[in-house]
Formats: sequence, C-alpha cells, structure tokens
Amino acid sequence: MTRREWLAAAAVVPLTAQSNDLNRFFQEFLEQWVRAEPETATAMRLFSGAEQDRLDGQLNDISEEALHARVGRAREGLARLDRFDAARFSPAQRISADMLRWLLTDVIGEEPFLEYRFPLNQFGGVQARLVSLLTDLHPMRTRSDAHNYLSRLRLVGSRVEQATEAMSDRAAKGIRPPDFILSETMAQMRRFVSPEPEKNILFTSFAERLPKVDGVTPAQIATLRGEAAALIRDSVYPAYRRAIDGLTTISANAGGEAGLWRLPRGGDAYAFYLHRYTTTQMTAAEVHQKGLAEVARIEGEMDGLLKKLGYANGSVKDRVKQLENANLYPDVPNVRAQVLADYEKILRDAASRAREAFDQHPRAMCIVQRIPEFQEANAAANYQPPPRDGSRPGVFRVPLPGPRFNKVGMRTLTYHEAIPGHHFQLALQVEMTSLPQFRRSNPFGPMSAFSEGWGLYAERLAADLGWYRDDAVGDIGRLNGELFRARRLVVDTGLHARKWTRQQAIDYGIEKHEVDRYVVMPGQACSYKIGQLKILELREEARRALGARFSLKEYHDAVLGNGSIPLTLLDRVVQDWLASKKQS
Repeated sequence: MTRREWLAAAAVVPLTAQSNDLNRFFQEFLEQWVRAEPETATAMRLFSGAEQDRLDGQLNDISEEALHARVGRAREGLARLDRFDAARFSPAQRISADMLRWLLTDVIGEEPFLEYRFPLNQFGGVQARLVSLLTDLHPMRTRSDAHNYLSRLRLVGSRVEQATEAMSDRAAKGIRPPDFILSETMAQMRRFVSPEPEKNILFTSFAERLPKVDGVTPAQIATLRGEAAALIRDSVYPAYRRAIDGLTTISANAGGEAGLWRLPRGGDAYAFYLHRYTTTQMTAAEVHQKGLAEVARIEGEMDGLLKKLGYANGSVKDRVKQLENANLYPDVPNVRAQVLADYEKILRDAASRAREAFDQHPRAMCIVQRIPEFQEANAAANYQPPPRDGSRPGVFRVPLPGPRFNKVGMRTLTYHEAIPGHHFQLALQVEMTSLPQFRRSNPFGPMSAFSEGWGLYAERLAADLGWYRDDAVGDIGRLNGELFRARRLVVDTGLHARKWTRQQAIDYGIEKHEVDRYVVMPGQACSYKIGQLKILELREEARRALGARFSLKEYHDAVLGNGSIPLTLLDRVVQDWLASKKQS
C-alpha cells in the first residue's frame, strides 16, 4: 500500500448522519481512529475476522502528513461531539463526553510542537517501539498471524527510514536532540544489529512461538524462519545501519543543551506538555516548588528510619546506597532468573494482600517478564495491559541490565507496576464493559496523571496498610521510590524551564538514563507525584467528610470505577460519590 493509499484509507469517514446516539458515536469514532493506527488495533484487538487480520499485517504511517492527518481526525471528532445536546447527557455520558473532549483537544494542542517529538530516541523511538510491538503484542496463534508477522517485518525498514528522514528534516531547521541523546540512541541501535540475524530478538521471538501455531508443519516452520532471518538480514539491519549513519551526521552539529527552552517557542511547548501529563493548570514554577517541598518532607522521614537501622552518617542518598550494597543478590551466573522468581513471589503475595482494600480484582492474570536485552540499558520498568479479548495477560516488564541487583526497591516496584498498581487500574479498566470502549483502552493519548498517580498511590497504600510492618528495609525502598518521584518534579522543570544542564540533574540525584528519559519526554515525569497527591488529598477529604462511614474499598471503587480520567474529572467523580454517600 502506498502512502497516498494509506492516508486515503485512514481519512475521516462520515459518522451516522444526525445521530443522537452518543454511545454509538463514541464507538464509531473509536473504530475509525483505530483503523488509521494498525499498531493500536493490534494492542486493543478491537475488531475481529478479516478486518483485524488485515490491520495485524500493517504498521502505522509515521510521516509528517500522517501526524497532521491525526490532528485533522481529532478536529473532526470534536466537531461531531459538539453537535450533541449536552443537556440531554446522563451523568455517565457527561463524563465520557468530557473525557473525549479533553483527549481530542490535547491531540490538537500538540500540533504546533509536533516537530519537537523525535521519532528516533533511546526511550520510545520507532526503532524500539516496533520491536516491542512484534515481540510483545503481535499475536501468534494462527498461520495468518505468522504471515502477518512477516508482513510487518517487511515494513520495519521503511518505517525506520521514515523516522530517519524526519530526523534529518528537523535537523535542517535547527531542531535536533541533544548530542547525548543521539549518542545513546545510536548505541542502542548498534546493540540491536550486533548479533547474527538468527540471534536477534525479532527472529528468536518468532521462531520460539511458531511451533505453538495451529496447523503449521515442521517444513512450513523452517520456511517461515528462513524468511524472517532473510528479512532481518537484508531489510531491517540495513535500515538501522543507515539510521545510525544519519544520526551520526546530525550529531555533528548537535549541542549539549538538554531542555525544551533551547527550541523556538520552547516555553510554550513545555507548558503544553506539563498540562498534558499533569492534567492541571500548574505552572513550571509551581511544580518545581511542590517538588522541593516533597523532597524535604520525604528525606526527613527517611533520615529517621535510616538512623533506626544504624545508618546515621552521610547524606540520605549515600546512606541508601550503603543499604542497597548490604542487600545485594549474590554474584552468580543465573542471578537474573532468581530476581525474576522473587518478583513473581512478591506479585503473588500482593495479590493475596490486596483483598483487604479492594472489592474489584481483574480477571486477567499478571506475569513478570524481562525487558529485551538490547533495550534495557535505556528502559524503565513498565506494565502492558491485557487486550480486551483476553489473548494475553497483563505483563509487568523489568529491565535487568546488572551486573549486580539489590533487593531494597523490589516490593515497591511491584506494587506500582503490577498489584495493586497498574494491573489493578488498567486491567480493570479494560474489563469495564459499562464504559465506552474508548475509555477502556484509550488510543487517543496519555492519561499519566491518573495512571502514574495511581501507581505511586499504590506504593503509599502498601505502607498505609502495614505491608512493610516487618520490613524496614523495604519501607526505605518505598520511601526512596517516592523521593525519586519528588525529585523528578524538580529535575524535569529544572531541565525544561530553568535551563539546568544534564549534569545538574544527575548531581541532584537522578540516574543518567532517567535524566535522558525526561529530556525526550518533557513533562511526563511530573505526572506521578501530582497524580498521587491528588488521590491522597481526595481520600483524606472523604475520610473527614464521612467519618466512621468511610470505606477504603468503596473509595477505591469510586476512583478506579471510571478508568483513567483527568484529575479535574476525578475530583468531580469523588465529589459525586461523597454526595451520594451523604444522602444514603
């Protein structure tokens, strides 16, 4: 399919004329949106039969035309939504309409800053995202799935070349990533192309899953494997190597300034991304000051606990490092397998403990997996929710670059990414059949303040429920994780609004790879603490308002019962719940 044909297929199609059925509009608009983004279609499993099969063999167009076409679809959707009479909405429909309006307005609002999004970067660039799509999300149950894998593999090279072209076009306008981001991205890509094709994850993942495909003979398996190896060798690897060459050229004129302030309208761009990721009107100055206050509070709490454990001398950072060094895994060959097994034990224990605070538990399982080796040096732990068809579980993904591993923060990481954090929030959301489908598997954009705020709230909840009662070391790991998120507020705003250097951010207590993440995802790191503070604030307001009638389980039902929503809508939802409780 040519780019012109692809864009024509992705264009907005008229929705039902003069329809007053808001719920039907939600579903129709969602479907037309997802048809234009095949990778989203694979993640969501929104369609069935031939249509889903067709989309599973395609990749998103990432050209400049496609990016602006996406904004055009958002404008059309917003115009359609505004034709409905809001006075006739039910309370649930009003939340859904406001949610969609927020999301589409956000897509439109980014248009002036689309060139500040770099399609090749070390954290979420095309060169890494496509590998995750194929190895983590692409189904492999039928022969059609296997052939679709190869169809996508044929397209990987062209998409990497599209991304390389976009990077060069931006560079010609003076819009470049910092030199250290280019260096990290090239290093990641070199790692990716270093093994023989048959040892690359794109091949090994495919080859390992093929024998489980229904109706595929050994001879067919051998043929399919041979095709995959040839595509990696003759198409994928050459495109990555050309991209490395292109980034090498761009890096020759790249500077070391880290923040958005270095770009035209950089201040406006950062204000937009802060709004996107916090779903508030907070300014960079307000976020920065909130971060400083939280850092001081948390360090004070950690100081007391560290002294009780005998760590009395040095900065909090130095003493935590001493504690981590005292709680290292043994340096043995198979240590990563033991680390993953221990994460699994923590996960199962959390699932049991969560019954005391939650009425609702996802039907989907949650499992632990290691992030691919070529990517993990620049990766953070994360969670991938299950699709609505139940074809795979929720996945808690952890990077294990090593060489040594400490146990201090393992529990809090599991509580954040899995149970009762993202798995309870996102897997439940996928399973909420009462919500419009777009709210169950939002394809329009991030809702980080709620989702990451909930993850950080889950860390705190574990302490509030006494899960660390006999584990002071783990509790320090929990506090250190919260301190890390508070420091993020300071560093992210420091980099993008206060002209901090990369080294200043590192010196403040943030690891280099994390600083680099904030550079390519401005504002996102602020979502965690801002969201957590709001969820805690609303919980305490509910406790005061209801007194002895307050139920933590019911509060969690109210917070999670509408899926991921902006913090302003969360406030409204909780206030409505409080009003109903007072009247009952």
